[in-house]
Amino acid sequence: MARIVSIGAALQDVYLIDHDDFGTNSRGFFNQIELGTKVDIDKIKFGTGGGATNAATTFARYGHESIFMGCIANDPAGQAIINSLDDEGIDSSYVTYLDKCQTGYSVVLLAPSGERTILTCRGASAHFNSLNPDDLDTIYPDWVYVTTFRGDMDMLDQFFTKAKSLGAKIMFNPGNLELEHTRKLLGLLSDVDVLLVNKKEAKEIVEGHVLTELVSKLKNYVPYVIVTDGNQGAIAADGKEIYRAGLYEDVKIKDSTGAGDAFGSGFLTAFADGKSFKDSLIFASANSTSVVQHIGSKDGILNKHAKLHNMPIEEVR
Repeated sequence: MARIVSIGAALQDVYLIDHDDFGTNSRGFFNQIELGTKVDIDKIKFGTGGGATNAATTFARYGHESIFMGCIANDPAGQAIINSLDDEGIDSSYVTYLDKCQTGYSVVLLAPSGERTILTCRGASAHFNSLNPDDLDTIYPDWVYVTTFRGDMDMLDQFFTKAKSLGAKIMFNPGNLELEHTRKLLGLLSDVDVLLVNKKEAKEIVEGHVLTELVSKLKNYVPYVIVTDGNQGAIAADGKEIYRAGLYEDVKIKDSTGAGDAFGSGFLTAFADGKSFKDSLIFASANSTSVVQHIGSKDGILNKHAKLHNMPIEEVR
């Protein structure tokens, strides 16, 4: 088992579920809710989210030594996050508490289709300059899993440099604000071992239109690259071959929140355990497929003993 540090956001989530007022129209918008009205909600559910805590949960359930680094406040939402980490056996001793912020909070409006609109107050979770890269010295991780730093490229550089100085490997899932700094992002990729992006994000890093073209260009920057494309599956390269992966299963989606986090962390949790590149892609797809069948970003996360079946993965000639 590996020691894996997940660095990124931690949020309190509240899901508002309603099958009438949260229906969608043909253009993909929620049905109109008039100002000044009161809407009765069918169900409400509380949970915790944020890409890094979601990933840390995957690592912990698989059996890795999982550590979370991020910022919260000393408030009820922050305590809910700590309780969730503790329940999963995730090391929360490197959490930074901020006095002048509130813990990040998301309200998820969940449509019957499983698609959602998320209203987020990032609060403490966005203050990455309050984290200390030197904390990695005492952890000495095997892997560092990094989600968005909200465009703080200097802090990303500090963490990447520190991680590589300790011999750790890095998996990076950049966000939209990192993609706005293409030149700096490309410079950071020299430290990255596994890059995970979706098709739209890949097109913002390199030029190209089809997945194989995007992957072929991105693999010039990193040893391993994975580009996801929603219900079309993913294309990935391991430095030698390019693979096209289909869907693990065609399932009814209850909630798509956390699907990308489950895929990325699912890949790394198997890969860090010594599984092959292809088998790691299978666990990634299975983990994501399981998560979307539950409401919330963590309930469906698999453990190491989950029984998996094969899925379509082929080499791209």
